Amino acid sequence: MDLNADIPKEVVSKAYEAAAVASKTGKIKKGINEVTKAIERGVAKLVLVAKDVNPKEIVMHLPALCDEKDIILVPVPTKEELASNVGLNIPTSAVAIIQEGDSKQLIKEITAKLKK
Repeated sequence: MDLNADIPKEVVSKAYEAAAVASKTGKIKKGINEVTKAIERGVAKLVLVAKDVNPKEIVMHLPALCDEKDIILVPVPTKEELASNVGLNIPTSAVAIIQEGDSKQLIKEITAKLKK
């Protein structure tokens, strides 16, 4: 998945919702390093990456890693939006859901839409 890919708004909102639900009922990892480790270990169920990360090199490795591990990656518009959806007060570049909690169904729907 290309970080600049045009993702339908409904998929982005579902991804935000899944992250929000997982942050309350499951478990998430926040920040590039934590997310990279979660992907490498194969424990990430869904990865959200902000498109407005600067410099881009910080997140360039994530799409390839996700492809390699067959993990869905959803590019989202901003670090601020991403952070506020998972209850953070500071912007975050990436979030990985590692335990779905109640977001299992949402992740299934996102996967179905993006795997077409």
